[in-house]
Amino acid sequence: MTETLERLETWMQAKENEHLEFKEAKNHFDFDELVKYCVALANEGGGQIVLGVTDKPPRQVVGSRAFANLERTKSGLIERLHLRIEMDEVNHPDGPVVIVHVPPHPIGVPIAFEGAYWMRAGDSLAPMTADMLRRIFDEARPDFSAEVCRGATMADLDTGAIGVFRRTWHRRSGNPNLLSLSDEQLLTDAELIVDGALTYAALILFGARQALGKHLAQAEVVFEYRSNGASGPPQQRVEYRQGFFSFHDDLWEKMNLRNEVQHFQQGLFMLAVPTFSEVVIREAILNAVSHRDYRLSGSVFVRQFARKIEIVSPGGFPPGITVENILTRQSPRNRRIAEAFAKCGLVERSGQGMNRMFEECIKESKPKPDFADSDAYQVAVQLRGDIQDVQFLRFIEQIGLERLATFNTDDFLALDMIHNEQPVSESLKARLPGLVDRGVIELLGRGRGTRYILSRRFYDFMGKKGVYTRKRGLDRETNKELLLKHINDHQSEGSQFQDLWQVLPSLTRNQVQSLLRELKAAGRVESIGHAKAARWYVPSRAH
Repeated sequence: MTETLERLETWMQAKENEHLEFKEAKNHFDFDELVKYCVALANEGGGQIVLGVTDKPPRQVVGSRAFANLERTKSGLIERLHLRIEMDEVNHPDGPVVIVHVPPHPIGVPIAFEGAYWMRAGDSLAPMTADMLRRIFDEARPDFSAEVCRGATMADLDTGAIGVFRRTWHRRSGNPNLLSLSDEQLLTDAELIVDGALTYAALILFGARQALGKHLAQAEVVFEYRSNGASGPPQQRVEYRQGFFSFHDDLWEKMNLRNEVQHFQQGLFMLAVPTFSEVVIREAILNAVSHRDYRLSGSVFVRQFARKIEIVSPGGFPPGITVENILTRQSPRNRRIAEAFAKCGLVERSGQGMNRMFEECIKESKPKPDFADSDAYQVAVQLRGDIQDVQFLRFIEQIGLERLATFNTDDFLALDMIHNEQPVSESLKARLPGLVDRGVIELLGRGRGTRYILSRRFYDFMGKKGVYTRKRGLDRETNKELLLKHINDHQSEGSQFQDLWQVLPSLTRNQVQSLLRELKAAGRVESIGHAKAARWYVPSRAH
């Protein structure tokens, strides 16, 4: 893979996390230490080690010449780790940056070096805890939901819940035979009974309250309503310790009772949008039930507030799933449950439920699902109901359902980034020409100066034609000319970075630095001094 300056700039602005490690490594970095960091990163799900960048924000590129022969270094890493390590070198104006791409460990197999399974601990390394090791070894376990629950019988199941499953499966499949099958045969055909014995999936989906208390008490969903974030008892609490098909409609109905409809009026146009989308909430609950770790004690919690909903389920993400790849990889922890949901049309076999959640949030101009509070022990998603931009919501409506039907999740994500003036990630850039062709966005500039904005139609629709003109006019080359003019006007004393940043206040610090680097690389400006003391001049008139 080949990384770009733009990608590097995005990483430099991000927090150092379990998938991203920065090392200055200016002139030297111990090879064995690099191996250990690769081991730690692989054990934590894979990611990137960036050499030649300071690890404390605000990060600065210092360049790395620690490894003169990257191919030899790469071969050495592969030889010791037996992992497909890749290395890139980005030619940054302030020095070369080396990026080490580390894949995740094989499922169920932690990586060791020098007799230890390494993990990161703050700014250093430490042997992995027994708990973390157990989690990796557990990845190779078979599907828990497909295992037989010894001692459970048909008498432990709620016939009403089985009836709901039968009817929804029939509507989905159109197979009339499903209506005449016995309950036992129906569950056998759905592989929820194996060799005449009930699986844990059958209990989780159809179990009576008493049976779940006996065989699997942690298969419980707890709903709480809180009017605010204050501690103390909730205004309402309902414990659903029964089969999912017994309560999933009741749970949504309770949440919908406090689902405020937000009204917006612009001229003669009236817009009414529920705070919480039924599609998004149901998908999130289905995910929690089908992906939680039932080997762990603890319930799924669904907490509703006035403008947000939090759903927390025991166990981290399934093996191979991270926040970064959650839309591109599918790995159901409880496959037998997921298959039962798919038969009813509640989820897609292709794992598109998560994609639908993101798409719906973007279409309604709401914040995307937030998994920031997830860790190795829980998956926590926050769903906010605040509408961020009514004009954008109306613009989406104007695009029309027919054209929106041709959008995939990547189209919505790219559009959302452009609307929020965020850099479009490398993986989404292939979708941009199609959005241009549809007249949703416009392309400005060339080469490194290429950027995208929402189309003229959007700004006309908002009644902000002047904003469109300004956004279109202030392209990358124009911004560089503004910086150059300021530097030229203050040639005698030189220009400090803070003053230059004030010239383009709508840009981030890193964006202004990027423009200055381009001017410097072109020989149009130069800097004298270091860090905060640096001053910028036009070379032909520099002292």
